[in-house]
Amino acid sequence: MEAIRRGHVPALFTIFVWGTTFLSTKVLLADFRPPEILFVRVCLAILALTLARPKRLKLTEKRHELYFAGAGLCGVTLYSLLENMALTFTYSANCSVILSTAPFFVALAIHWCFKAERLSLRFFAGFAVAIGGIILISFSGRELKINPLGDLLCLLAAIAWAGYSVCLQKVGAYGYDTLLVTRRVFCYGFLFLLPCLPFLGFSPDWAKLARPGNLLNFLYLGLCASALCFVAWNMAVKSLGAVKTSLYIYVIPAVTIAAAALLFRDPLPPMAAAGAGLTLLGLIVSQRGTEPKESPANAGRG
Repeated sequence: MEAIRRGHVPALFTIFVWGTTFLSTKVLLADFRPPEILFVRVCLAILALTLARPKRLKLTEKRHELYFAGAGLCGVTLYSLLENMALTFTYSANCSVILSTAPFFVALAIHWCFKAERLSLRFFAGFAVAIGGIILISFSGRELKINPLGDLLCLLAAIAWAGYSVCLQKVGAYGYDTLLVTRRVFCYGFLFLLPCLPFLGFSPDWAKLARPGNLLNFLYLGLCASALCFVAWNMAVKSLGAVKTSLYIYVIPAVTIAAAALLFRDPLPPMAAAGAGLTLLGLIVSQRGTEPKESPANAGRG
C-alpha cells in the first residue's frame, strides 16, 4: 500500500511538469523546428541519465531487449513525432482532447495483453467525464473544427503511448533499476529518431542554442521534463501499474490553462474552469474503477 501511495507522488509531479512544457516549447519554436527540439531533448536526457548513473544495464535475458526497443520506439520516437506532425495540420485544442484519450487505449492494451486490470463501469464513466471536461477546456471560446489528417495523427500518438505503456509494464516486471531502464528507453528512442531526421527538415542553427533563453528552455525540457519526469513516470508505473498511472494524463490540459493564466496572464474562461473540475472528477472516478487482479510488479512476468 505504501508503494502505491508513493506512486501517486511521482505521477502528479510528472503531470505538472508536462503540463507546463508548452511554455518552453513555444519559446523554442521561434528558432527551432519540432524535430530539432526533440533531438536536443533526447540527447540532454541521455547525457543526464548517464551522468546520474554511469553504469551499464545487464539484461537477465536477451529477449527483454525487445521491450526496451518497443518502449523507445513507441514512447519517445513515435509519440513525439506524431504529436509534432499533428500540430502542423490541426489545432492544439484538438490535440489536447485526442491525446487525452491515451488512458483509454492504455487500459485496453494492458487488459488485452496481461488481463491484469478489471475495468469496471466506473472506469468508463470517469473516462467520459474527464474527456467532457477536457473538451470544455480546449474549446472554451473557440469553434470546434475537424482536420481529418491532423486528428488521425493525434489518435495514432495516443495509441503509441499505449504501446509504450505495455512495453514498460513488461520491463517493470523484471526488476531492473528504473533509472537505467529509462536511459535505455531513451537510447532506443534516439536510434529510431536518427533515420527520420533527414525527412523532417532537420537543419538546426546551433549558434542559437547558446542564447540564454533557448539554453534554459532546452535544459528544462531535456533534464526536467524528459530525464527526471520519465524516471518519475516509470517509478509510478512500477508502483501503480500502467493503467492507474496513465489516468493522470487527464489533468495535463487543466495544468496547461492554469500555467498560462499565471505566467502569461491569459484569461481563464468559466467554461475552462468548469472543465478543469470535471477532469479532476473523472480522474478520481476512473482511479476507483480499476482493480488490479495482481500486483503491478507481477503482471506480465515471464
